[in-house]
Amino acid sequence: MSRFSQFRDRGSGIAPFLPIPPEPLGIQFPLRVALFCFRLVFFLVACVSYFAVLQWLPIGSLGNKAALWCILGVPSIWWIDLQIDGVKRGSLAQNKTRLPGKGAVIAASFTSPIDAIYLAAVFDPVFTASYPRTKQVEHLSLFQAVVRAFAPPRVTPPPSTKLVDIDTLLRRYPSRPLVLFPECTTTNGRGVLPLSPSVVGVPPATRLFPVSLRYTPVDVVTPLPGSYLSFLWTLLSKPTHCIRVRIAESITVPGSSGSGNVLADDGLTPPEKALLDSVGESLARLGRVKRVGLGVQEKVDFVRLWSRTRRTW
Repeated sequence: MSRFSQFRDRGSGIAPFLPIPPEPLGIQFPLRVALFCFRLVFFLVACVSYFAVLQWLPIGSLGNKAALWCILGVPSIWWIDLQIDGVKRGSLAQNKTRLPGKGAVIAASFTSPIDAIYLAAVFDPVFTASYPRTKQVEHLSLFQAVVRAFAPPRVTPPPSTKLVDIDTLLRRYPSRPLVLFPECTTTNGRGVLPLSPSVVGVPPATRLFPVSLRYTPVDVVTPLPGSYLSFLWTLLSKPTHCIRVRIAESITVPGSSGSGNVLADDGLTPPEKALLDSVGESLARLGRVKRVGLGVQEKVDFVRLWSRTRRTW
């Protein structure tokens, strides 16, 4: 892997784009194959039933959430280790205001297609895609958010992409929270990438919740585009999976302090840079990882080198 050393963060040595090595199968191989084959049929039926039929029916938020939990239940994603800053275990019922609700924005980590399904099953949010050079976002359906976890990284949106302001989406869907994936592309969960300026596109006085999702085993992540088959094998052949969810205290987005702010080289004002740093530090703390200097452009270069290397083997 020395040829990929340039894609390690210089300060920490973290390589956020490398796939997680699979565990040796050993004597578990027959059991894993049998479990995969048994679950695959039920998983495909559950996914096709929801995305092709149920999501278009008037079954309400509870019906949608029940269907999504069925999808999570097939690969035995049962145990959700949830912790919320400032809330003691067992006292969540008295602290529901510390959870993202209507009109709030969730800035979530992005490592796996499971991220979107879990967030939809719990919060029923509006999903968006962020890009590194714009405060506007692309409105996504849940299916698009899931598929995006397998998509190649993009520094700029495709020409046909319709970008909108976050404020526009919040006013269009006033009863639902909104999800940002501010890293703009998936990682292996070992570091937090530089965040998109979409974070500072959140309107003033909006509650912004950094949310970190991590998995055990850790190999149900999709840092490489197009890894559908390997992801399905990892997801369906293991007995169970655990999601560790950490939610930080909300950050109230400050209002603009006027046009007299000095702009940095990246076009952001000092308060905007402070907001990005605050969200980035929260995601790193919640995930127990470090922030890295590698971004979307570095992942584009990594994927190009990885694909060329695979073809030469």
